[in-house]
Amino acid sequence: MLKQRLQHKLLQKLSPQQIQLMKLLQVPTVELEQRIKEEIEENPALEEGMEQDDSQSELENDDKFEGDDAESRDAEEFDINDYLDDDIPSYKTQISNKGADTDEKAVPLSGGQTFQELLEEQIGLRIRDEKELIIAKTIIGNLDDGGYLRREVIHLVDDLAFSQNVVCEEEDVLEILKQVQNLDPAGVGARDLKECLLIQLRRKEHMTIEQKTAEVVLDKFFDEFSKKHYTKIVKKLDIEPEDLKDAVQEIVKLNPKPGNSMRATSRSIHQIIPDFIIRENEGELSLSLNSRNAPQLKVSRGYNEMLETYASSQKTKKDKEAIMFVKQKIDSAKWFIDAIKQRQQTLLVTMEAIMSYQNDFFLTGDETTLKPMILKDIAEIVGLDISTISRVANSKHAQTPYGTYLLKYFFSESLSTDSGEEVSTREVKKILQDAIDGEIKKKPLTDEKLATLLKEKGYNIARRTVAKYREQLNIPVARLRKEL
Repeated sequence: MLKQRLQHKLLQKLSPQQIQLMKLLQVPTVELEQRIKEEIEENPALEEGMEQDDSQSELENDDKFEGDDAESRDAEEFDINDYLDDDIPSYKTQISNKGADTDEKAVPLSGGQTFQELLEEQIGLRIRDEKELIIAKTIIGNLDDGGYLRREVIHLVDDLAFSQNVVCEEEDVLEILKQVQNLDPAGVGARDLKECLLIQLRRKEHMTIEQKTAEVVLDKFFDEFSKKHYTKIVKKLDIEPEDLKDAVQEIVKLNPKPGNSMRATSRSIHQIIPDFIIRENEGELSLSLNSRNAPQLKVSRGYNEMLETYASSQKTKKDKEAIMFVKQKIDSAKWFIDAIKQRQQTLLVTMEAIMSYQNDFFLTGDETTLKPMILKDIAEIVGLDISTISRVANSKHAQTPYGTYLLKYFFSESLSTDSGEEVSTREVKKILQDAIDGEIKKKPLTDEKLATLLKEKGYNIARRTVAKYREQLNIPVARLRKEL
């Protein structure tokens, strides 16, 4: 049976301005420029440039419309239909004067051919048959970033049949694959690491004894080699350890990802543009926001005057619709400008709090001086929500006298020493890194030995915690760090 009843609920809803601010907070500097450009294109009431005072604007208008009567001037300037139907909005034809300290906004891009185009150009000189060329281009199109063919040959046969209307057998594709594997750089078209390295070795003319030994090691004992079971290889090949060491040196010279060497010529240059600039002068720190984070934006004067014109006219249905449209655009422009200003303020207060908290690091650049710091610590200092601090820290960079860092770098959990002192896990990771860098590679330090080393220094850490920190530093286990 259906019943009607009243129910009270307490809901917290975000306003459009708050949603807009949250989205802008997590946008880094480079993307902010694009975001502003998009907003200007969508909202003609928003313009770049500084606000002008009324007297200056009146003088400009007098010069512009000298000789015209007032009524025709109003009609020309404020016909909303003409304005909306204009293919070239006024903001696209305006020029904003740049100051001496204005950053150049151009983002450099690299030119040149793509990875696939470079290979297709080579294969086009080797293969003339149209069907074989289609197969070759299909293989090339399926290579990954490293230059490997990860798809099964049978799947390529199906692709060729359905998408290219080319009927062929697996043997046909394998034959063309051999020709792709003869392209430069050596190793492209391989289906796994073993094949990739063998292709490179076998491409060499007049192989030395060391290279021939390396070929046997890869061909017959690849599993043992990848796991660094060198003792087993020495016994099975009946060779001296020094002979195996020379062979391994030849293998190390090979390129495990040959595609990367070609792909680098066709990629865009990834340029990190810092959001904050921190300078140190005689023990004093100063913080500035990248000028790209503080664009000059204003509400279009033409739209403001347009609103006044329609508001003072007779309220026909068309006038009311025009007023609503213009007002909506103006309000949207004001909201966006306010959101940009709030973003600037939030970025500054957050970075100032981080800079104050990690003052020793910003003065010295020594990462062992970093204090344990979590999002909650900064949120309590600046009086903002943890999620807000997270948005700021997640994708922003700070330029310091010692390099450019992602803000997330300054955050780390705490760890207690035997003396009860709270230290940053960053400090422990630095000690681990130094210990592994200085180890004897013939007998690398195990996680157990690393844990013992840390305990001797006063850090009471379990072996599995050491393993976790080692993995976070992208350092392999001791067995895989072993060298002959």
